[in-house]
Formats: sequence, structure tokens, C-alpha cells
Amino acid sequence: MQHIVEAAFWLALAKIVWVNILLSGDNAVVIALAARSLPEDQRKKAIIGGSAAAIALRIVLTIFAVQLLQYPYLKLVGALLLLWIGVQLLIPEDDGEDGIQSHAHLWSAIRTILVADLVMSLDNVIGVAAAADGGPPESRLLLLILGLGLSIPMIIFGSQLLLTVMEKYPVIITLGAALLGFVAGEMLVSDRALAPFFASLGPVVTTAVELAGAVAVVLVGRWLAGRQRAGGAAGDPA
Repeated sequence: MQHIVEAAFWLALAKIVWVNILLSGDNAVVIALAARSLPEDQRKKAIIGGSAAAIALRIVLTIFAVQLLQYPYLKLVGALLLLWIGVQLLIPEDDGEDGIQSHAHLWSAIRTILVADLVMSLDNVIGVAAAADGGPPESRLLLLILGLGLSIPMIIFGSQLLLTVMEKYPVIITLGAALLGFVAGEMLVSDRALAPFFASLGPVVTTAVELAGAVAVVLVGRWLAGRQRAGGAAGDPA
């Protein structure tokens, strides 16, 4: 473990933590969105459990990141999945009337956090892997585990702060879902198989596709939420 005392080890560790903080803003948004409909006593469980599990998945993904991103259409699939998640987060959930349903909502929120973080981390892990590459070769896996693990409390704090802001300013929920749509658009135009085509169309078209992702999530999400509310009102006894 001689390499732990080397300056290169600590410099690489600091880089990993810093890069992960910079790249995890959108992850904090999705965690807050997924947990917002839970009862107060379950929000912290969803945030802590979802964040910790997501970081563990990110470590595994980082190890295989370079190989994964070489596959064409992988980002396209991820973009479509992220669009679906963004729409779902705008649809209000029915409040559970018993412990079983409430418990199911908790695991549903954690599952959403895991899937969204996995999809959104396809690009993020490249920066983390590059930061780890600057450390001693024999300590890179340790650097990934420590660096991403140290980021957990920061992501949790950011998610809880966003939850507080969302309660005061509900428009943040819509903006958060729009951000997921925008990220989906970014993934779509940067997919290995599609990037040359979008590059030939120019940056204006690329930006338009990214913005279209944000707009689509908000419009579809609000439309489905309106239908759900209308259905609920129609089903209420007069």
C-alpha cells in the first residue's frame, strides 16, 4: 500500500471527487424528483439508499466505461429510457393508503434513481475514469471506490436541498424533468452511430434536438398528468 502515501494518489483522489461533484448535478435532480412524492419518513431512505446503490453501480460502469461507449446505439437506447423517466417524474403518484403500497413506492423511487443514474452516467464516468488514470496504476480501483464513495454525502445533501426548494417552488419539478429531456437529447446526438450524421447537420440542428428533448418531456408529462387528474375527477362520486 506504499502508493497511498504518494502525492499522485491524493491528487487523483481530489480530481475524482471534484469531477464527480461537477457532473452529478443532474443526478441530484433526478434523485430529488424521484423522492418528492414519498412520505417524509421515507424520503431520506430513498435518497441515501438510491445514492449509495447508484454510486456502487457507477464504480462498476466506470471500470467498463471505455468499452461500453464503443458500442453504437447504446446512447440512443439510454436517451429513450431517460425521456421515459423524465415523463414519468412529471406524473403525480397516487398516495398509498397502507404500508404495503407505501413500501412499494419507496422501492419504485430507488429503482428510478438507479436506472436514471446508470443512464446519465454513461458520459460522466469517462471524466472520473480519466481522473483515476492520473493516479498510480496499482491503486486505480481503490481511487474509484474512495472518490465516488466520498461523493455520496455531497449528492445526498444536494438532493435534500433540491427537495426543500421543490416544496417551495414547484416549477423546479418541471425544470428538473426538462433537464432530463435535454440530457437525453445530448445523448442522442452524441451516440457513436448517429454523431457523424448530426455533425454534418451543424450545431444549430444539434442544439435544436437537445432542446426538443426537454420540450417533449414537459409537454408529454403534463398531458399525461392532466389525463390522470381528469380520470381521477371523473371517478370521484358526485
